[in-house]
Amino acid sequence: MSKNAKEIVRSFYQSDILKDDTVLEKFMHKDMVLIWNSADGLSIMHYDDLVEFFAEVRRSYHDLRIEVSHLLQDDKHITIRYKYYIRTIENPDEELGIAHFIAIWEIKDDQLYRGYQVSQPVTDKDDTHESYHRVKV
Repeated sequence: MSKNAKEIVRSFYQSDILKDDTVLEKFMHKDMVLIWNSADGLSIMHYDDLVEFFAEVRRSYHDLRIEVSHLLQDDKHITIRYKYYIRTIENPDEELGIAHFIAIWEIKDDQLYRGYQVSQPVTDKDDTHESYHRVKV
């Protein structure tokens, strides 16, 4: 692996995926698989599925911001804990937290190759002031 796996994951999550439509091509391996447990159930996504997913996100949101609390490395596996905030096209002046995520990525050929992700929608009961302080980011 020529690049640091942690830096690859960090760079992907810091990229502007809404305004730069080359992000997936740069960071996602063509044979990637993302196994995602969400409130809607289990999804298994491949490269083309993510391209389609983020195309829809671009149509729906004015801005997408990530707040990372944890970024940890164990050999070739990187774990990231983060929260997404959005601004809608209809109301670009209001930022809303939409979901909490934890993902574990395996890197191959300097790209994200195999991911395991769990997400949970933001609720009124969230305590993000104490739980999202940065830890080893």
